[in-house]
Amino acid sequence: MADDRSTADGEVYLPTPEIVSAAHVPDWEALSAEADANYVKFWEDRARELAWHAPWQQVLDQSNKPFYKWFVGARTNIVHNALDRHQKTWRRNKLALIWEGEPGDLRTFSYHALHREVCQFANVLKSMGARKGDRITIYMGRIPEIVIAMLACAKIGAIHSVIYGGFSVEALHGRIEDSQSKLLLTADGGWLNGKIVRLKSIVDEALQRCGCVEHVVVVKRTGHEVVMEQGRDYWYHDLLGLPIARTDGDRCETEVMDAEDPLFILYTSGTTGKPKAIVHTHGGYQVGVATTMKYVFDIKEEDRWWCTADPGWITGHSYVVYAPLILGTTSFMYEGAATFPYPDRWWKMVERYGINIFYTAPTAIRGLMRFGEAWVNRRDLSCLRLLGTVGEPINPEAWRWYHRTVGKQRCPVMDTWWQTETGMFMITPVPSAPLKPGSAGRPFFGQQAEVVDESGKPVPDGEEGFLVLKRPWPAMLRTVYGDPDRYVQQYWSKYPGRYLTGDSAKRDKDGYFWVIGRVDDVIKVSGYRLGTAEIESALVSHPSVAEAAVIGLPDEIKGSVIHAFCILKAGVAPSPELADTLKQHVGHEIGPIARPAEVRFVEKLPKTRSGKIMRRVLKARAQGMDEGDVSTLEE
Repeated sequence: MADDRSTADGEVYLPTPEIVSAAHVPDWEALSAEADANYVKFWEDRARELAWHAPWQQVLDQSNKPFYKWFVGARTNIVHNALDRHQKTWRRNKLALIWEGEPGDLRTFSYHALHREVCQFANVLKSMGARKGDRITIYMGRIPEIVIAMLACAKIGAIHSVIYGGFSVEALHGRIEDSQSKLLLTADGGWLNGKIVRLKSIVDEALQRCGCVEHVVVVKRTGHEVVMEQGRDYWYHDLLGLPIARTDGDRCETEVMDAEDPLFILYTSGTTGKPKAIVHTHGGYQVGVATTMKYVFDIKEEDRWWCTADPGWITGHSYVVYAPLILGTTSFMYEGAATFPYPDRWWKMVERYGINIFYTAPTAIRGLMRFGEAWVNRRDLSCLRLLGTVGEPINPEAWRWYHRTVGKQRCPVMDTWWQTETGMFMITPVPSAPLKPGSAGRPFFGQQAEVVDESGKPVPDGEEGFLVLKRPWPAMLRTVYGDPDRYVQQYWSKYPGRYLTGDSAKRDKDGYFWVIGRVDDVIKVSGYRLGTAEIESALVSHPSVAEAAVIGLPDEIKGSVIHAFCILKAGVAPSPELADTLKQHVGHEIGPIARPAEVRFVEKLPKTRSGKIMRRVLKARAQGMDEGDVSTLEE
């Protein structure tokens, strides 16, 4: 794949004839036209590729917009497509998961073995009182048991709520309370950069403030000493050794669900202090994630797939756990840091395990660029045929380095734009499509996107505006758990009938979309969304801080970093030591990912006359830029 021509929008990389002829979608334009003409039929045809216990009476119910329903009346369970049906084919002996721990330990699971483990743990969950509709919180690192736990929950009809293992006490506590989880599944710890992340101790502190959790199941990963509370805490390996795990000979019947029954809730940061619990369902979600992964990454039976995301984020849910298993793919998972103990760790594993398709975040690519090309070139990466990026827009320089250094100028880069809320890729290329570094491409088949101004009118090509989606899609969020009004207000009220993404973007004359970034008070750090209100609340919870505001500023590696502005309480003196203390405090309350890069002490914050903090002004001041219209600024 080479830079074959240039346009006003930058260079265009054209696919080779070999890539086009082997692709599931050899002709983007033809399939796009077909899906655009009847997107409901397009998705119905894709749904027929999966197994269902009972068919649907209606593909898409739009009678109560924006509470759309897909495959109405169908009976299914995503685990039936991800595991159960493979037990009756040759795939039962195919590798489902290859896992390497940061210390170098290795575990593998065939589809048969993974099914057995999931059945055993599902029986354990049922013996602990878990039933259809119950919420179960999962708080682990990247270990096989997090996959097993998610699938076991889904198998019995429980709703899993996975919380990223990098989040700390306050974030964990708030999400457990919101979901009212009865069970919590965790590990003693995990390995990262050669150090133990003490997950169980964070759980213990969070549960001091929770009254809903009845039982905690703990996977022994690191083996360091932890406190086990009698009657509440149980070791995972002890439970699997009990007869309850082997009811009916290592089998557990999969709960038959309605297509619209909830599969999971996943928290994503919003513009208020309370994260949004996004709800996804069994039926539409499985169709959406399987179809997008198959077409965008051209999945073949012989492929080995590696998505580097943590299962605690939507990328991990959709493209580490569910879509690869539905497609019968062999996935690779790695526990630890990309550069431990040396900067070639990822490339060493690509070479060792013969990875064909590699999907990671622009932040990781920029971080690895710092070490130069020599670390990549020490490894044989000839097994790779496709690359991908996710989490945030990728800058053209990083795209080209990734394509040249990792892909050796022959692996197309699939830059995917989507969200926790969308569940699946929404704007993306396919391998047979021309690529533009820095652009996510065009809307996926059947979808229509638009860039509009404040009043909702489309802006001319090349101009920046609000990115909206014009059609419903199967893997879309159904609501915000326990707060349907927030779902409507957040996503559908500004432009009725169109989904507001919260991102700014522009479209070029070829119909390619260039996503620029968030337009609300959400900061993306290393591809992870963090709400300003949540970070500000953590700062104000410190006894020295009276008021706080945070902004995201551009960073060469992370995309954005957090800068905090704090007004101290009377009698408290600013100092470098206090700034460091506040950084650590935020890290403790939310997680290391939210720790500010800088804390500044100020006498006042720029506010509107109604009292709203003008973060735009703070950003302009921090970067030495024009503050723009400040007519609403209070005196």
